[in-house]
Amino acid sequence: MNFDGHTDTVVAVAVALVNALTAGENRGRPYALPAGEELRTAATGALRTAAGPQVRTGARRAREPVGDAEAVALVGVAAELRPIFDAVAAGDVDTAARQVNRVLDRTMARPRLTRHDGEPWHLHFHGRATGPADDWAAACATGLAVVLGGELHDRLGVCTAPRCDRVYVDVSRNGTRRFCSTACQNRVKTATFRARAAHR
Repeated sequence: MNFDGHTDTVVAVAVALVNALTAGENRGRPYALPAGEELRTAATGALRTAAGPQVRTGARRAREPVGDAEAVALVGVAAELRPIFDAVAAGDVDTAARQVNRVLDRTMARPRLTRHDGEPWHLHFHGRATGPADDWAAACATGLAVVLGGELHDRLGVCTAPRCDRVYVDVSRNGTRRFCSTACQNRVKTATFRARAAHR
C-alpha cells in the first residue's frame, strides 16, 4: 500500500524524526533524547534512513550531515509531529488534523514543482526560507495532511507493545500493523507464549 512516492518519503521522514528525536520508551527501555554529537548523528540518520540520499528539501540533500543548530531545530519539528501520531492512535483525527494545520501555518508550506538528479518534475512543499528544518517540517506536515485527508488516515500509529511509544506508518495491504518494529512484535509474542506456558 502506497500513498505516492513523495508522500511515502516525507511520512517516513516524519516517523524517523519522531522516533529518533523525542524522548519516551523504545523496545521496553527508556529512551532519552540524545545530545551533542549523538543528537547530530541521530538527526542525520533519521533523514538518511527515511529519505534516502537523493531526497532534498530546498537546496539540502538528506545525505548531508546535520549541524548543531539544525539538529536542535529538528528536535522541535519532531515535537510538533509527535502529537499527530498520538492523536490518531487515540482515535482523535480532529486533533491530529488541527496539529497538522498548525505546522502548515507556522511553516507557510507552499507547493513547488522541482526537478533534480535527472528525475521528472515532481511536487515538493517547502517552508518559509528560514532553514532546512522548516522545509522538513513543511514537507512532513504536508505528507501527513495527505494521509489524514484520505481514507487511510488510521495508518498512522503508536507501538502497542509494553514500554514502547515509538511511532509508525502502516503500509501493509491489510492495515493491521500494531508495532513499531519486528523486535517489539517478537517481545509481545514471547511474553504471550511465556504467560500461556506458566498458566498451564
